[in-house]
Amino acid sequence: MSTHEYDAVSLGILWDRLVSIADEIVSTLVRTSFSTIVSESYDLTVVLMDREGRLMAQGSYSVPVFIGTAPRTLHYMLEKFPPETLRPGDVVCTNDPWMGTGHLFDINVMRPVFRGPEIVGYTMSITHLPDIGGMGFGAAATEIYHEGLRLPICKLVREGAVDPFILDLVRTNVRVPDATIGDLMANVTCNEVGGRQLLEFMDEYGIDNLSPLSLAIRTQSEQAMRDKIGEIKNGIYENRILIEAIDEPIPLACRIEVTDDAVSIDFDGTGGCVRRGINVPFCYTNAMSLYSIKCITIPTLPNNEGATRPVSVSAPEGCLLNAQPPFPTGGRHAIGHFVPGLIFGALAEAAPQKIQADNGMMDLITIQATHPDGRPVSTICFVSGGFGALEGQDGRDCLPGPSNMAAVPVEVWETITGMTVVSKRLRPDSGGPGASRGGIGQAMTLRNDTGNPMTVFSMANRTEFAPPGYLGGGDGGLRQHQVNGMTVHPKGSQVLSPGDEITLVQASGGGIGDPADRPRALIGRDLELGLVTLEGAARDYGYQVGADGDD
Repeated sequence: MSTHEYDAVSLGILWDRLVSIADEIVSTLVRTSFSTIVSESYDLTVVLMDREGRLMAQGSYSVPVFIGTAPRTLHYMLEKFPPETLRPGDVVCTNDPWMGTGHLFDINVMRPVFRGPEIVGYTMSITHLPDIGGMGFGAAATEIYHEGLRLPICKLVREGAVDPFILDLVRTNVRVPDATIGDLMANVTCNEVGGRQLLEFMDEYGIDNLSPLSLAIRTQSEQAMRDKIGEIKNGIYENRILIEAIDEPIPLACRIEVTDDAVSIDFDGTGGCVRRGINVPFCYTNAMSLYSIKCITIPTLPNNEGATRPVSVSAPEGCLLNAQPPFPTGGRHAIGHFVPGLIFGALAEAAPQKIQADNGMMDLITIQATHPDGRPVSTICFVSGGFGALEGQDGRDCLPGPSNMAAVPVEVWETITGMTVVSKRLRPDSGGPGASRGGIGQAMTLRNDTGNPMTVFSMANRTEFAPPGYLGGGDGGLRQHQVNGMTVHPKGSQVLSPGDEITLVQASGGGIGDPADRPRALIGRDLELGLVTLEGAARDYGYQVGADGDD
């Protein structure tokens, strides 16, 4: 069957069904997981690939850093276990940073889908595990070997039978074995469900081979992307920024060439790797680059391999955005999250109506503790900064970007950790001023009420270089971590004694456009909502109470 045999209506129906299957796999994964990292924060993705290993569909809810990683991971898996060596019921996994998603804490789980004796496709799920041993999820490691257990590509399940050695190996090396093994097996379960639903889909529509449908989806997506890229002015665009690393700032640089219907991005000029866990493997850099171009072209287009084909990405081997072993990569998001802003800044001239001011980004800490009831605890607290503004649209307050993990509800967090959430409050005046205002940041204070010492790993960015505004907009506010009111290293570790408090002050989004062009009605609304103060409105916008009839 060739691509032209699918009319637009039929293709749309079949395409939507594939996405719905991926979404059902996500639902299964969330319902069966043990950790709040998956069940509450949705640090995950699910994909369907054809028998050639090409991405057909991705779950509607997926973390941007997983865009385009699965086909690369599958390629490595099939090198180790060629298709002819796989059997029904096999499940393959790895957490290798350079074959997966950039750090040890993400497990990649793949299941071949058999229809009779033949493989017709592959399902894969990716989740962040609650623990993988070593020092734990943080930026303090100086080489990859400190960060935990590195699983080579292996068969977790052989013809339906779980390999007990792999489970014992994981269980022996992690702090929270029940949660870690539980999440690992949730990945196995959801892929089994996905494979079954994919076969039911093929039977329902009389499809013997998914490859022609995959080709049709990818072809249409590729053409749609190329058409949208064609709306961006041809040219070569460059940007260079400084970002906080460990001891001194490091430059990130990009050169973007737009040629008719294609985009090439090169990160030559970026600084070298460092002996702390913030280095970024290329798979992560590539995903963030694909995400950035998708944002300014067709953000709603379902992810598949065709949508990524018009974009090529490169980075010099050994630079901070193409780290090589044995450099540690645990906190690679702390640097990788700068990539979209770097790209948007470069394209501000070429696509001024499409780019977003930079974000306050996602913040997170890992805690390792003993619960008051004696249970070990190893989990992540996600906290959101403010979203960058768009032309004609204020940035969302306390919305994560470029990643999209959700915060764990306060009641759940307190129950699973033994900590108390003392306060969560907005930071008025923190959003970058502009015709469109940057999203407001927040401040969250947590107290160690476990009765035991607690180790906290910080992986904060935006502590020295504020999220920039574009097209005349102002910068957003900076991030800060404090223990008992004292500022601590944003990428270090601290031990909280019982009763100690840690405060996570969040960065905010940059603004878009001249603040003088912001409508007075919107400033008045911000005042009513407590997003800006009178002092801030006067300073940033020249707003005076009583002017032009204001009360």
